[in-house]
Amino acid sequence: MADSYGIRIEGVRKRYGEGDTAVDALRHVDMQVAPGEVVGLIGPSGSGKSTLLKCLGAVIEPTAGRMILGEQVIYDDGWKIPDLRALRRDKIGFVFQAPYLIPFLDVTDNVALLPMLAGHSNAESRKRALELLQALDVGHRAKAMPSQLSGGEQQRVSIARALVNRPPVILADEPTAPLDSERALAVIRILNQMASQYETAIIVVTHDEKILPTFKRIYHIRDGKTHEEVGEGRGFD
Repeated sequence: MADSYGIRIEGVRKRYGEGDTAVDALRHVDMQVAPGEVVGLIGPSGSGKSTLLKCLGAVIEPTAGRMILGEQVIYDDGWKIPDLRALRRDKIGFVFQAPYLIPFLDVTDNVALLPMLAGHSNAESRKRALELLQALDVGHRAKAMPSQLSGGEQQRVSIARALVNRPPVILADEPTAPLDSERALAVIRILNQMASQYETAIIVVTHDEKILPTFKRIYHIRDGKTHEEVGEGRGFD
């Protein structure tokens, strides 16, 4: 593991409620993902995966611990960032099970919207969008509407959208769940390529057994605690 990191999590805990009714969703989570690395996060339902992803995505606040994105401490027993919405927009990319593309915007505008919201010019935002769409082999669909895309094409556009603000971290929540084996492996191959090209740390939450052999490292979360495992890491070197 390199000294630098895209994301580092130390002793993160999340407790819901108080007193006798308190529930510890996360008891002690440690995780470190280097720039350019893709790791899997697995675990049974109720193990804390969703809670951890929400903490990492600055959607909910942990109870304790420390989180660092890039070289910036974002949480240390309290948020260190005044504008969490800007943090999510600029520093964290999200890829979901469903693409959640805006139906009345074409493909380019779906991707260009985030950098526009971040203050970049229309020309710069669209230039970034088109570069990523070309890299993801959907440049020929740049003027298409989301309803005209296949499921695999929609997921590629959602990956472009996650990358467009060049975040140090991407959180992918079950990104291959609705896809068949061939398309699921294609999505993971793309995530690996993009992680390497853009030096992005990517965490993939998954139940999808067909993609597990692609990970070199896997974090297994059980009873609110993480356990690192060495994966098979086949097929993407």
